[in-house]
Amino acid sequence: MNLPKLNHMMSNAIDAAALIAMGKTFRNEKERKFISKVIPALKEDSKRRDALETEGIHIPPFIITGISAQCNLRCSGCYSRAFDACGDSDSPKSNEMSADEWKNIFSQADDLGISIILLAGGEPMIRKDILKTAAEFPQIIFPVFTNGTLLDDEMIRFFDDNRNLIPVLSIEGKREETNLRRGGGVYEKIEAAAEKMKAAGILFGASITLTNRNIQTATDVEFVGNLESKGYSLVFFVEYVPAQSGSETLVLTDFDREFQGKQMKTLRSKFKNIIFMAFPDDEKYLDGCLAAGRGFFYINASGGAEPCPFSPYSDVNLKDHTLLEALESPLFRKLREDGILEQEHHGGGCILFENKDAVSRFIQLK
Repeated sequence: MNLPKLNHMMSNAIDAAALIAMGKTFRNEKERKFISKVIPALKEDSKRRDALETEGIHIPPFIITGISAQCNLRCSGCYSRAFDACGDSDSPKSNEMSADEWKNIFSQADDLGISIILLAGGEPMIRKDILKTAAEFPQIIFPVFTNGTLLDDEMIRFFDDNRNLIPVLSIEGKREETNLRRGGGVYEKIEAAAEKMKAAGILFGASITLTNRNIQTATDVEFVGNLESKGYSLVFFVEYVPAQSGSETLVLTDFDREFQGKQMKTLRSKFKNIIFMAFPDDEKYLDGCLAAGRGFFYINASGGAEPCPFSPYSDVNLKDHTLLEALESPLFRKLREDGILEQEHHGGGCILFENKDAVSRFIQLK
């Protein structure tokens, strides 16, 4: 698939998601005002990206950022800790980017027509200064992927006042699955936060890491219906990547991936008011992996531009390079031109993680 066509398809998908959100939040004045303003902004962003495409400059519609290299939990199988990209909340890394440096990145993204910036970590709620900086860009949508344990009343008021920041709570399924991976009492804290956000009419979602142990539960119609009743408007399904040695037994089988594909069709048909996204399952409709600037790229807490969160290799740092320079980095260009992102057999799993030796060689060939 050529890049202009890919950009068009992704822009249409973003517009469709915004319309679902509009219908979902029709009765909430704050959310309705935000969505009514963001839909025209999304269309302007798409026009800006299309204009740059005619100049030979491909701009992805979204980027993923790891704004914090700290976390207050120790979830089993965590890829951030496995890649040494995350430490404990009481031991911050000295090379984390400042809020001003992130503000510069957000401003560049806005100028380029990037519509969505995912804020992850570590635990992003630890960097409240960056969340407040993101709130200064109301035309950009910032999904905030959080473990939910730091969502106190003050932070819920913050999200209520800044509707372009959308909390996405990480769960593993029901209470047993979530507390088993994330620690005792975590599920209960998430439930309490979700109840308060529903009462405030805040748009929020769930991020569920799919393994061969929870896929039956997490994609079950009854389970998703329960999420809907609790106020969840978005559900991200992210396939588990065995970054931590010894966790290979958790990966999805071919049967699991086939089952997921069928369940996604069922869920999207049944729950019209929920926005569903599945990574990397949805990429099969876009002719391959979206990483390395094809559809998105990742910026770590230190400013390194990486193909995606599961491919921690970088040859450009945003502390001393622009977003445009990062998109045209030697590593990203090699990945896009080599064809590794569009391998025909890519039917599931993280293609870059599976080919990490090849990605590493690209760095060495710089």
